Amino acid sequence: MQNFDYQTPTRLIFGKGVIAKLPEVMRAFGPKILLTYGGGSIKKIGLYQKVHELLKDFEIIELPGIQPNPKYDPSVLDGVRLCKEHKIDVILSVGGGSVLDCSKAIAAGACYDGDPWDLISYKVKAQAALPIVDIITLAATGSEYDCGGVISRTETNDKIGYLDRHLFPHTSFLDPTYTFTVSKKQTAAGIADAMNHTMEQYFVADATLLNDGFCESMFRSLMTNGRKCIENPEDYTARAEMMLACTYGCNGILALGNSKSGWPCHGIEHALSAYYDITHGEGLAIITPRWMKHILNDRTLPRFVKYGINVFGLDAALDPWTIAEKAIDETYAFFESIGIPMHLREVGIDESRLDEMAHHIAVNEGLDQAYAPLTEKDIKEILVASL
Repeated sequence: MQNFDYQTPTRLIFGKGVIAKLPEVMRAFGPKILLTYGGGSIKKIGLYQKVHELLKDFEIIELPGIQPNPKYDPSVLDGVRLCKEHKIDVILSVGGGSVLDCSKAIAAGACYDGDPWDLISYKVKAQAALPIVDIITLAATGSEYDCGGVISRTETNDKIGYLDRHLFPHTSFLDPTYTFTVSKKQTAAGIADAMNHTMEQYFVADATLLNDGFCESMFRSLMTNGRKCIENPEDYTARAEMMLACTYGCNGILALGNSKSGWPCHGIEHALSAYYDITHGEGLAIITPRWMKHILNDRTLPRFVKYGINVFGLDAALDPWTIAEKAIDETYAFFESIGIPMHLREVGIDESRLDEMAHHIAVNEGLDQAYAPLTEKDIKEILVASL
């Protein structure tokens, strides 16, 4: 069991109607709020209006239009400018993980005099950040309970995961009813994203029985409740459990004491969505079974056997290689069953830039240090197999 140093300062307020506590939470920071949100879905479900009603005594400056795979330019830069111009006290992120990821970069950039990309690219370490409160409307990334986010810089095809202890949200409001109107496509992508967060922490060299149990329970919960959410979008119990599972997926709780994995599927997918702006969860679902097949060998076999038996209920009396291969096939079949396209060509990616992406990934993502080290050649083979 590995040493660790862990702290999660975020307050989670979970359940129906919890947004009523929003004014109480926001009053702790000051009167000037930067309200960040995406394409307008929060207006369709009445959440935008509700936020303004609850915060009628505050001064609200808005930054709308934050896109999936949030962009450094214009969203982060515009947000930093607004914070500095209006002397913002606190950021209120209303939407999914992309809005919150962007808000985190803005929060750090607003307290820095240089180019915010210095912080995102780790050229400079943040010394402070504006406080962040969020209201989550899409269960997926787990950004509401961690200190990181992913930002894309279009002109350089970079998509960087940015982690800093200053970026934990102060408070996260999680009301599962706000996810009722999420489309089947985005619900499925959220399931795939959270499952992959869990896989990245499960497929490691040194793991504990305790963490394995957490991860295996996460897999089963996400698959069972994810299917229910797609079949009946207003199943509160299923939406609630899925939302909480996604919240747990990415803040490190599942891996305390484990060795590091390198997060190879995320490393590969970051290039796919940086180059082609595809849906993150779909890219992960496409890559993951191919990565699994690629790394299956005598050394990794026991992890796949355990995964197959404890997650999919495969017969432990079967030959270990049969169990492992069936487990990978079951993973693929699950993603396919919830409507995710399982080939890169289906999401608009052909072979024309595979060499370029494989090189970019090998140079920038450090996957030669992963649980199952990947060279540029390995990455290219995984991409080809995913076409």
